[in-house]
Amino acid sequence: MSVILALSIFFLAFIVAFVSFRMTIPLLRRSGIVGKDRHKPGEPEVPEMGGLLLITGFTAGVLLAIAFNAFLNRFLTVDLTVLLAVLSVVLIAAIIGIIDDFLGLRQIIKAIMPLFIALPLVALGVGDTTMNFGHFGQVDFGIIYFLVFIPLGVTGAANAANMLAGFNGEETGVGIVALSSLAVIAYRLDETTAFMILIAALGALLATLFYNWYPAKVFIGNVGTLSIGAIMASAVIIGNFEVAGIIIIIPYIMEFLIKAKNRFPSTDWWLTYRDGKLVCPETGPKGLGQLIAKVTGGMKERNITLSLMGLEAVCGAFAIWLFW
Repeated sequence: MSVILALSIFFLAFIVAFVSFRMTIPLLRRSGIVGKDRHKPGEPEVPEMGGLLLITGFTAGVLLAIAFNAFLNRFLTVDLTVLLAVLSVVLIAAIIGIIDDFLGLRQIIKAIMPLFIALPLVALGVGDTTMNFGHFGQVDFGIIYFLVFIPLGVTGAANAANMLAGFNGEETGVGIVALSSLAVIAYRLDETTAFMILIAALGALLATLFYNWYPAKVFIGNVGTLSIGAIMASAVIIGNFEVAGIIIIIPYIMEFLIKAKNRFPSTDWWLTYRDGKLVCPETGPKGLGQLIAKVTGGMKERNITLSLMGLEAVCGAFAIWLFW
């Protein structure tokens, strides 16, 4: 019965997100909410802020989990307070993403604002101060966990997910691989609340990928990337497998380090389109995608996305092994 309920949450999140995208993409275009696809000839304009629809599907899935717990708690027992806290976290992330998408916040402000995302988790004392290191044992960090680790973890994950972006399907594809790995770990550890959150997110992300995959019909924008990072961080905190979360975001950390070396460029982070391939400009690499293109001598855009998903899959497999 629990499997059936989990599948119901997954499919509701998928259907709500899928239908929302189909109905809203034309509205976004007519409203002028578009961005340039830098990696296509002529840089065509593509509707943006699709992350709002991703969150719509995710919210529907979480609300169904709450309903199941209220009426069918014999079959599905989740922590309602935690579910609502996570929903608040994601909605705060969405608000910050909307502000950034419309106003284009300065880099320092974009780095600091996600600290507010963690407030619901800190206020409720969500999580276990004893961190699980898999086969290597556990360590209790006490009050430092709530006051330092949770804010830094949520902020770091949100900012990291916001950086690893720019190619059709990249944010959603890598996010799906990352969240799938975390879902396997949550299921293995019998962390039902974390598992249901991840299942709802995966349903919404798969629907998003249909529209965001190459050639993208919509971009998810900062509102989407920040929310994906917030979901990752929330799941590993409430599931007490934070170390798995650190392993999962290794590709994101690599992107951060490369961009930090180049002082977080706001321009020229994209690649040059040449003869059907994307090649790294002479000023690069300024990001993980540019690095892949430089090492390979140029790749098609979808193959760069697949390479990044493959790298994430390796990290995910290691995290799963650590907690199996």
